[in-house]
Amino acid sequence: MLQILRSYSMRLLMKRLLFMLLTATVVLGLFIPAAHSQVKLAQTGFEFLDVGTNARATGMGEAFTTISGSSEAIFYNPAGIATIRSFVDLGANQMNWIADIKYFSGSVAFAPGGGRYGVLGLSFVNVNYGEFKFTSVANNEQGYVDIQGYPEPYAYAVGLAYGKELSEQFSVGGEVKFANQNLGYSLVPVYNQVIVDSVLTTDTTYAIKDYSLNVLAFDFGTIYKTGLKSLAFGMSISNFSREIAYERESFQLPLTFRFGISMNLMDLVPDMEDNNSFVVSIDAVHPRSYSEFLNIGGEYVFMNTLALRAGYVTNQDDYGLTVGVGVHKFGFAFDYSFTPHKILNNVHRLSVRFSL
Repeated sequence: MLQILRSYSMRLLMKRLLFMLLTATVVLGLFIPAAHSQVKLAQTGFEFLDVGTNARATGMGEAFTTISGSSEAIFYNPAGIATIRSFVDLGANQMNWIADIKYFSGSVAFAPGGGRYGVLGLSFVNVNYGEFKFTSVANNEQGYVDIQGYPEPYAYAVGLAYGKELSEQFSVGGEVKFANQNLGYSLVPVYNQVIVDSVLTTDTTYAIKDYSLNVLAFDFGTIYKTGLKSLAFGMSISNFSREIAYERESFQLPLTFRFGISMNLMDLVPDMEDNNSFVVSIDAVHPRSYSEFLNIGGEYVFMNTLALRAGYVTNQDDYGLTVGVGVHKFGFAFDYSFTPHKILNNVHRLSVRFSL
């Protein structure tokens, strides 16, 4: 009789959890319009801050708002570092983006006292835009001359984050970032009015202008564990800053709001949950510059070692599907993800992580 009651209770719990997941998916879907492609809504700059570089996260379609326990969570929701228990968690990522743009990023989190006093995190992103040819207008057959010695354009961002578990169920986190983008130099015409032979004329000269900007940006996020197995909700706001301008037209950073839900479905299979996990995660993303979309991802980990990942991003013109694989053992992890593009170059990402 007792066994029958336990079996009935387990089936009832599974039905309730599945119903909650389905309900949450429908609610998230309400955030997303019926359009099947991107729609430009507003002007933003420093777009390098909006490009995912971590192989684990991108392998899951960047549905990472509620995925916690590693320093790589800083890039999606700083509250995700609050559950780190190792003294140090260090990660590095490398990616060749479109048009030969190279990204290198990393994160590190420190949890002294097992996170009792919170977790301190650091992050950085460095972007190499590759070689550029600089020219100037000239009175010759080509109409221009090459200019040598100009520094190449680049961008970087460094951040300081802090996450804390306020209770066993609720975590908060924030990050302050310093972002810089240097687009190089440009020859700008300068118009001067001069008098020549008693006639007022305009004399045009050229001055070198440095197109480099920097700004402070802020991230904030929360994660709430419902207490129903591993079901968790979370939200984050990324790249909140003042407006800046290179010339006259000002712009904001790529402000992004995320709301996510995730659960380890192996919680419903008690005989397998100790050594295996199957995390399903869904994020509703509201960027400032484009229409809303969904990030949907899954990660299956076999024997706490081999991870297989897949994801899908809705409302994108050039890509949608993402896949990835990873190996984790003895505190060391190696991850790889692949994003096929329809028009632009396919993107490969590599990440390594070490925890102690």
